[in-house]
Amino acid sequence: MPKNKGKGGKNRKRGKNEADDDKRELVFKEDGQEYAQVTRMLGNGRCEAICVDGTRRLCHIRGKMHKKVWIAAGDIVLVGLRDYQDDKADVILKYMNDEARLLKAYGELPETLRLNEGVDVDGPEGEAEDSDYIQFEDEDIDKI
Repeated sequence: MPKNKGKGGKNRKRGKNEADDDKRELVFKEDGQEYAQVTRMLGNGRCEAICVDGTRRLCHIRGKMHKKVWIAAGDIVLVGLRDYQDDKADVILKYMNDEARLLKAYGELPETLRLNEGVDVDGPEGEAEDSDYIQFEDEDIDKI
C-alpha cells in the first residue's frame, strides 16, 4: 500500500468551518462597495440582491466564500460594485444576524430594510402581506 503523504482527504475538509468566527470586527462599506439584501439564489454561485441604493443587481459569490459561507435569501451582504457593469456586483462578505442588527443600529442600513426575513423579500416597495388572502362566506360555500 502507498504511504499517505497528505493531511487528510475530503472528510477533513468537511470538518473545517471557516465561517464560524464567534467575534469578528464589524466591516463597514468603503467607496466602490454597497450593502445589499439577497432576494433569491440563482445557483452556480450567483444570487439576485437589492442594494441599499435601490438597484437590483446580479451578484457573483467570490471563490473564497463559495461552498464555505452559505448565503440564503434575506441575508445582508456587502457587495463590491463593478466600474464597467452597473447591474452586476460581487459578494465580498456575508453579515451574521447580530452584525446586521448592529449595522442597522449604527444607521448604515435604512430603517425600511427588514432583517431576518426569508424568501419573501420584495425590496423597498412594501406591499400588503395578506394581499393573496381570500375570505369566503358561508353562502359562497353553499353555492358550490
